[in-house]
Amino acid sequence: MQAWQVHENGEPSEVMRLEDVERPTPGDGQVLLRVRAANINFPDVLMVRGHYQVRPPLPFTPGVEICGETEDGRRVIANPALPYGGFAEYAVADAAALLPAPESLDDAEAAALHIGYQTGWFGLHRRAHLEAGETLLVHAAAGGVGSAAVQLGKAAGARVIGVVGGAEKAAVARELGCDVVIDRRAQDVVGAVKEATGGRGADVIYDPVGGEAYTQSTKVVAFEGRIVVVGFASGSIPSPALNHALVKNYTILGLHWGLYNTKNPKLVQHCHEQLTDLAARGAIRPLVSERVPLDGAAAAVQRVGDGVTTGRVAVVPQNGATA
Repeated sequence: MQAWQVHENGEPSEVMRLEDVERPTPGDGQVLLRVRAANINFPDVLMVRGHYQVRPPLPFTPGVEICGETEDGRRVIANPALPYGGFAEYAVADAAALLPAPESLDDAEAAALHIGYQTGWFGLHRRAHLEAGETLLVHAAAGGVGSAAVQLGKAAGARVIGVVGGAEKAAVARELGCDVVIDRRAQDVVGAVKEATGGRGADVIYDPVGGEAYTQSTKVVAFEGRIVVVGFASGSIPSPALNHALVKNYTILGLHWGLYNTKNPKLVQHCHEQLTDLAARGAIRPLVSERVPLDGAAAAVQRVGDGVTTGRVAVVPQNGATA
């Protein structure tokens, strides 16, 4: 079969190689899956660069989120067991963690429903307890993680403010349903949020960016507001001033979704059921901006790393899998 291999860490376009390799052999409790679509996540970029907390042994195949097909023909969503990731014709995954792919979504959309939407659901509902009528501010609102949070926020009845970088991403955020869109390249984010909220600020802030975005969040969070920290796509990890959180009476919430897989896997299943229902009702639908063939994966991963994509980019192996 064909699979992308990383023999040394570096930029995806430079170190990812498409090679002919043997199909992986499932271990105890694992299953072999034919990859129908693999969604590109920012952790894939970090893993290739060697900057992620998980460092699979070299060589490895990246790709942490797929829609796959079991040997008996079931369409499932899975997180492949590294080093046999999803940017390949076949991957392996833990049998106990397989989730049914929603019938309302195609393969690429189903692959994109998992990590980003689970993170959004846990962040907004489990951690921040977002309520209908509250104001939700989403940084990087046109990206893969941000777009999921926008849709989930709207589905929950929140008023959503989306912060983006550039006119093209602003248009995407409007199409996603943001009530207010702020282009950080053309507008003062702090001033624009205060104007949009009558000076009150946002009740819940969803931050996958870190760096300057987090600093802005602390300036526009409302009384008893909640800042949900889900990542640091900017590459800069902020150091919160806890005296500021005390004086303004807001909460800083960390969210590491992967921990739920080991700490409380039943909640992951419950979340998937909620997401499947929302998808069936048309309340959410992953924004898949590109579907690329397997041989285009390295370039696509690089684009995600460069921050020039919107929504999700999915790798879709062409013409079925080969031996």
